Amino acid sequence: MARTGKEYLEGIGDDGRVVWLGGERVDDVTTHPALRGTAETIAELFDLQHERAEECLVDDPELGLVNVSHIIPRSRDDLRRRRVGLELAARTHAGLLGRSPDYINVTLAGFAGRADIFAMNGNERGAANMVAYQRYVAEYDLATTHAIIHPTVDRRLSVTDQHGEFAVHKVGETADAIVVRGARVLATLAPFADELVVYPGQPVPKDCPQHALAFAVPMNTPGLVFLCRDSYGVDAPPFDRPFSSRFDEQDAIVFFDDVEVPKDRVFVDGDPEIYAKVMSTGWTANIMQHTTIRALAKLEFAYALATQMVEVVGDRNPGAAMLLGEIWTYAELTRSALEAAEAGAYEWGNGVWFPDERPFRALRPTLPGWFARVRELFEALGSHNLLTTPTEGELDTPALRPLIDRYLRGADVDARERARIYRAAWDFVGSALASRNFLYERYYLASPVRTYPLAHIAAQKERDWSEVVADVLERGLAAPDTKWMTRKETSDG
Repeated sequence: MARTGKEYLEGIGDDGRVVWLGGERVDDVTTHPALRGTAETIAELFDLQHERAEECLVDDPELGLVNVSHIIPRSRDDLRRRRVGLELAARTHAGLLGRSPDYINVTLAGFAGRADIFAMNGNERGAANMVAYQRYVAEYDLATTHAIIHPTVDRRLSVTDQHGEFAVHKVGETADAIVVRGARVLATLAPFADELVVYPGQPVPKDCPQHALAFAVPMNTPGLVFLCRDSYGVDAPPFDRPFSSRFDEQDAIVFFDDVEVPKDRVFVDGDPEIYAKVMSTGWTANIMQHTTIRALAKLEFAYALATQMVEVVGDRNPGAAMLLGEIWTYAELTRSALEAAEAGAYEWGNGVWFPDERPFRALRPTLPGWFARVRELFEALGSHNLLTTPTEGELDTPALRPLIDRYLRGADVDARERARIYRAAWDFVGSALASRNFLYERYYLASPVRTYPLAHIAAQKERDWSEVVADVLERGLAAPDTKWMTRKETSDG
């Protein structure tokens, strides 16, 4: 059943998890000054699903009301239904929470729907475990995080040696569990999650089956240690830091110090073929619906905020309009790709429907550049005005307020409103949290150096592109052969 915010906070409080931040162990993530703002924001998402139940919840015949992110899509309508709830949640945080709980929910739903992939090579138990775990997360409405990247230690080493002792690997087993050792990065949302899911990310060499693992464990599992990066969350009034005070979702390195993982929570145990197939069979098409919805919310927010930033100082320069139009264009192209992918959805196998992956393949390497460009546009539009932003405390200081009202007001707004807009703009593109967010946007879907080639390889599999050239060079104005125009729809995407 769908949890409330209060139930969520009670679940992640002082539960014995080992979280380190700033050289100190955190006793309770819900009360720590650097963490409580985001914990409360995540709690608000759990409350939102009750306040807007019609959009956010669906009635599961066995579990009752669950969040739409748990839907295993069986039709195009299921995808559209899921989009409504995901979009509502994303707009409440302006797309700034890349790892809100619904992100992993969508991933798990996709994995459970394609459990036939997990069942390859006699791994029926692992597949059943995945299906059962997805139902468990939906039933108890858990917030989960993941850690899918191996730590970078020495790039001079071969891929096999790079995995070595550093990456998460199996070192033994008992009658009821496997024993896991190593490290993974980066577990975004780690302090605020109920459970950690480890699943395929980077490829595993065939001669490293001990590294081909997928499983899930509670955050307070013995031997599990989370080391958080520097906090960019601030304990400040939302007026001063509207995003840094509420939306630092944190990123953590995860150490597995001989962690025992119950066998009924193991999905892949030493099979590199399954490990590779899981992520190449619909994962992109499925999760990119979520991430595109979030990107759209963020780009539309960026356009709206930039527009207000220009309007409060009465800027009618055509150059400003050009820059604003550029931001709008990125948002509209994102929306159009989302619509096209959903409209082209089809069955990917095992009765599961995912969107058409092609628009998402184009967005995946392109979005990072757009977000970087948006940051540049904010700097150009705001210039020095981004730094002339009195705090709420300064606005409330009698000795300063008359001077601020006289010299720092806007064109048609008072000084407080001008400061509110420009402080938000600075927190969006210039603060420490903003820098982290732009680094996140640049790499969380993998580097364009990797994803552009993947897009090319996939395109070559879908069409005979030589026919496209032949239609012009050989057939001239004759009716073209259209067989190359049809996408090859297969269960492998």
